[in-house]
Amino acid sequence: MILSLIAVVLSVAFVSGTLVFANTATSTFDKLFASTASDLSVQRPTDEDAGGPPSGAKARTVPVATVSQLAGLPGVKSALGQVLTQTSALIDPVANKEIGPTQGAPTITANWTDSPRNSVDITSGHVPQGAGDLVLDADTAKKAHLGLGSPIRIINDTGSHDFTITGIATFRTTNPGAALAFLDTATAQSTLLGQSAYTSVELFGDGSRTDEQLKSAALAALGNDFQAKTAAEQKADGAKGVGSFLDFMKYVMLGFAGISLLVGGFLIINTFSMLVAQRTREIGLLRALGGSRKQVNRSVLIEALILGLLGSTLGLAAGLGLAVLLIQLMKLAGMNLDASSLEITWSVPVASYLVGILITVLAAWIPARRASRISPMAALRDHGTPAEASANRIRSIVGLVLTGLGVVGLVVAGLADKAADGGLPLAAGVVLTLVGFVVLGPLLSTGVVRVLGAALPALFGPAGKLAQRNAMRNPRRTGATAAALMIGLAVVTGASVVTNSMVTSVNAQIDRSVGADYIVTAHGILTPAMADAARGTSGLKALVEERALPVTFTTPDGKHTETQLLAVTPNFAEAFRMPVASGQAENVFTGGVSVDENFAKDHNLKAGDPVTVDYGQGRTQSLPVAAVTQLGNSFFDKQFYTSVDTVTKVVPAAELPSDQVMFGTAAAGADKAQTLAALQKSLEAYPQVKVQDQAGLKDLVQSQVNQLLYMVYGLLGLAIAVAVLGVINTLALSVVERTREIGLLRAIGLSRRQLRRMIRLESVVIAVFGALLGCGLGLGWGVTARKVLADQGLDVLTVPTGTIVFILVASAVIGLLAALVPAFRAGRMNVLAAIATD
Repeated sequence: MILSLIAVVLSVAFVSGTLVFANTATSTFDKLFASTASDLSVQRPTDEDAGGPPSGAKARTVPVATVSQLAGLPGVKSALGQVLTQTSALIDPVANKEIGPTQGAPTITANWTDSPRNSVDITSGHVPQGAGDLVLDADTAKKAHLGLGSPIRIINDTGSHDFTITGIATFRTTNPGAALAFLDTATAQSTLLGQSAYTSVELFGDGSRTDEQLKSAALAALGNDFQAKTAAEQKADGAKGVGSFLDFMKYVMLGFAGISLLVGGFLIINTFSMLVAQRTREIGLLRALGGSRKQVNRSVLIEALILGLLGSTLGLAAGLGLAVLLIQLMKLAGMNLDASSLEITWSVPVASYLVGILITVLAAWIPARRASRISPMAALRDHGTPAEASANRIRSIVGLVLTGLGVVGLVVAGLADKAADGGLPLAAGVVLTLVGFVVLGPLLSTGVVRVLGAALPALFGPAGKLAQRNAMRNPRRTGATAAALMIGLAVVTGASVVTNSMVTSVNAQIDRSVGADYIVTAHGILTPAMADAARGTSGLKALVEERALPVTFTTPDGKHTETQLLAVTPNFAEAFRMPVASGQAENVFTGGVSVDENFAKDHNLKAGDPVTVDYGQGRTQSLPVAAVTQLGNSFFDKQFYTSVDTVTKVVPAAELPSDQVMFGTAAAGADKAQTLAALQKSLEAYPQVKVQDQAGLKDLVQSQVNQLLYMVYGLLGLAIAVAVLGVINTLALSVVERTREIGLLRAIGLSRRQLRRMIRLESVVIAVFGALLGCGLGLGWGVTARKVLADQGLDVLTVPTGTIVFILVASAVIGLLAALVPAFRAGRMNVLAAIATD
């Protein structure tokens, strides 16, 4: 019962901890946005519908005169011009090292304003007062070991600019993980924008007008080329950006909590099944004394209810500890949440008790129903539950039908041409095969365990033979115990197949499509100065630049598509081999545009058909479809390419976004390794820049996929831990159930060592049986998922043989460890006392 309680506690803790963490993070950011948002923010329209401005996009500016124009509106108390960009890098020039976040949260550079709702306070030094002054946030200063008087450099598309830290600012609420640097307004305008302008005007009302009234007045005064957002809209935008990350994290963790709950359900079913079996005679006596079936059923369910209540209460408390742990982990990532003000809403205890009680009572319902069906005379005659041959036949038929339907679903998914068409059949196939295997567990255990244990008698003598027979003695119990382990290992195996196939597929695509020898990327943007430095590298033949512009395509069928257009330099063909299904790749860089096969099919396009490209601000041009690219290549799927020269016919070159990536090719006969070192040397003044060769790019892909896979492994560790508890529980109860039998075996000569070996081998057989089912099921899921995602670039199947072998070996070790305590207890039994047990 204690082990069952632990399973409930762990599962509920995962649910409650996830909810408390998510609520606390959401509440913290809501308070931050609410306390810092102006009553009205006026700026130029952004391309939010196309996913926001792409990397390196130039900030759209507001004229300086707009501030005084808006300050005179009725109801406006003050109007402040703001300069704020996220395209600069902060550098420690002494260590030549980038400071601030390198992924996730942005680096924000802005002008210092005396806003009524500043997000930070100056806690050391003073505000920027001249061209060389800079204020840095306290968290970034601490991490980079910088302080007052330290030199600091800003690198952006206007050049490299050196400053001295004259002030340290501390967040009033929480640091969302960003790095903040403040300059005086004139310096911010010249350094960040290269012109005397603002990125927005922040208005604060005097209370006589609502925010909506201020918005209407501002737009009426400025015209349609501006957008205005109230405090509520600014808060919603901020919450939307943070919420997407928090929601992803929350739902992933809740998904794995669901898996652990399912695994815990099998443990509880086994516990109550064995408890009912031990109480068979007791139940018979109760029935003979007048107890009804309903009373017997109710007594088992009430016992489960008590277990669920206690487990939920302890799990809720443990969840608070888990939430604090998650908050501390977020601090390591730079997100400083306050663990002292956990947000515990009514939904947290409700969800905790609902989950804990429901899973426990539902799991106990099957044993309770079985107990209530025991007739008094049958129970008094036999210590075991009555045989249910018809029920077993029905169970087998249902299991075969479900598994068959699941296999059909997986086959249909694998035959689908598009991932969108195969997604639903894949999900149905996964669920049905999982349920089918669980239902078929007892039937499978009889045959598979016989095969697995066939060598045990020869290797371990009588102990091995007894272990094999014990594992086969109660197929239902063995099946349920193995199913708990099977679920977690099936997910691990399936995820391994998909991620390994992803890495292999991307590597194959790099070999097929990437002719470039070097890839140059940066945290932030690649500036013109970086491109000039790279071009001067000895041994470098060509440097291809790539920029992303938000556009709207209008196709001949009259449909509008908001997307991003990749503008590249004409020598793109030297760095990439474009997989063309129709048309000519070279025409893409002489006034045309490329589209992928799906886009061409959806809009009935062919080579030569015109596509109207709208760049915004009334700038449009009609481009012919020069090439239709083949599907199955992540570099070209859902991507649209044209030439920079084509774009600059309608968009001024000064307004083009900065490069987001550059590709270099080595000159003929040049040593590629030496050229790589020379290219890195050329760009060493820009520590935010990373230069890699193709091998480095492949390693990067591998590391990114591994991060995802390790997260899956870590989260599934909980489910596997619960499954191990199930194995321990089954063996512990089995030892108690077989007390008399163990005493008799010892009496006729079985040694303690042989007895412990028998129990350990039984455990190993059950664990390996569960692992085989999990690996088989996971392989089916993974292979099918890879086939469904083939049109998304996963065109190479890779089965992680090493991972599967490791899982099988680890399962045997898990089985061995799980049996240690039950085997030790069995070995310590007094022989005479055991024989005398009724």
